[in-house]
Amino acid sequence: MSERERDLDTRRPAGGAPRSPDSAGRGAPGEAGRVSRPGDADPWLVALDVDGTILHEDETIDDRVAEAIIAARDRGHEVTLATGRSWATTAPVLERLGLNPEYVVSANGAITMQRDDSAPGGYTRAHVETFDPTAVLERIRTHLPSGRFMVEMPDGYRLYTEGMTDWNLQNAREVHFDELLDQRATRVVVVSPDHEIEEFLRIVEGMGLHQVSYSIGWTAWLDIAPDGVSKATALERVRGWLDIPIDRVIAVGDGRNDIEMFTWAGAAGRAVAMGQAPDEVRAAAGETAADIHAGGLAPVLDSLP
Repeated sequence: MSERERDLDTRRPAGGAPRSPDSAGRGAPGEAGRVSRPGDADPWLVALDVDGTILHEDETIDDRVAEAIIAARDRGHEVTLATGRSWATTAPVLERLGLNPEYVVSANGAITMQRDDSAPGGYTRAHVETFDPTAVLERIRTHLPSGRFMVEMPDGYRLYTEGMTDWNLQNAREVHFDELLDQRATRVVVVSPDHEIEEFLRIVEGMGLHQVSYSIGWTAWLDIAPDGVSKATALERVRGWLDIPIDRVIAVGDGRNDIEMFTWAGAAGRAVAMGQAPDEVRAAAGETAADIHAGGLAPVLDSLP
């Protein structure tokens, strides 16, 4: 869901190369909280979207949800975040929750952070994916001449054009459109306040975007990542580093940028959509939880051993 903040160190962390998915069987679709697995005493990799899954639109967190997150962590599960947010706006969520997982996925998979107690803020960049956004920006602008744009750099600094008023613009600078070009970026955000979501979807489908990955938010909001990069690709890398079997992963989210994550998790583990998610997002998941207003994440986490 939309977040209202809304080549660096690419070393391989300890733990070896990512493992390929095995042929473990897929769980049956159904309501969230009713699935059990063999080997329930073993830890799961628990990947949680942030906005619309943990955080309400006003940035509050239900006590019941926060307690369930920590309880799952205390039972030995590797509970982490997988979000479209920048690292700068993801780190405060970890702090609020009292979480310090080994790895955290941000920028829709373009940045994976690793815990490092000696680093400022307690984390360093373990893996960073970048791309040159010039061609895609120029193409999008021909279709959305009144669009508003933001480019995020590998170090988290952002350049944005006039009108990005609903976003957190700390560590950022307003520029003319041409200054967004010829940069190395981890993420591009495009907002079109002149369009309703259905019209925006039609426009984006007609753009012919190639060599990038993209997802569309709840409003007329487009999030663009390097080609082939998503929450799923980053989480599979993390799973390999942690050496957790593919049948012990669970992903929970509510946005179109979670669809690839659901496909990845649901292949052998669990994929859970929040109750308020769009139809196509719920269809991509094997389970549906209650919506965020009902604290739907809590019983999902409570269902883990």
